Amino acid sequence: MGRPKRADEARCTYHMLNRANLRVEIFHKAEDYEAFERLIEEALDLFDVSLFSYCLMPNHWHFVVRPNVDGEMGRFAQWIGLTHTQRYHAHYHSVGMGHLYQGRYKSFPVQNDEHFLTLCRYVERNAFSAKLCREPDQWRYGSLSRWLHGTQANRNILEPWPIARRAKWVRMDFSDSERAQIQWSMARGVPFGNETWVESMARRCGLESTMRPRGRPKKAPK
Repeated sequence: MGRPKRADEARCTYHMLNRANLRVEIFHKAEDYEAFERLIEEALDLFDVSLFSYCLMPNHWHFVVRPNVDGEMGRFAQWIGLTHTQRYHAHYHSVGMGHLYQGRYKSFPVQNDEHFLTLCRYVERNAFSAKLCREPDQWRYGSLSRWLHGTQANRNILEPWPIARRAKWVRMDFSDSERAQIQWSMARGVPFGNETWVESMARRCGLESTMRPRGRPKKAPK
């Protein structure tokens, strides 16, 4: 079976995610997170990609990005994954001990409206939701802390959002429907937006298969 189609159009917004193989930890100490943040900065210098938000978790990471050249998100992600894997194995003397990541990164397009805010809220409160910190901005290894508490140089790697942040918005939890739609998009690569936009984006990017239930189609009754 071939790889599923992946959208990677210039000027579109995407959520990106990758997890460690077997979901083991890939960030073991503060220096690991800090090294990966420097890796992000290197990648942004090398590739024409805008970064809106991110969160590094012990065994995975989330980015919300906009490639400014067709196909650039894939090149950005490939370089980050390969470089991080090489540097991780060199640092921990684990060359030859298996894959660091489960596989290729996952991604899906995001509509630049309330859905963008909902998705960024999901990313920036990810550590808080996992009970790794008492307040969302206390998690050092993400865009929210960088935006609120970082230096100007720290904030410079983050692109201004197409929709303004709102006061205390990141503290808001999700409705059942919001959570279900985000989880469905992460699992299948379904575009994240309103129904009309999702159908239009799926047709435009050839992602109709992401919207179909998995498994063989049911046989029609005789």
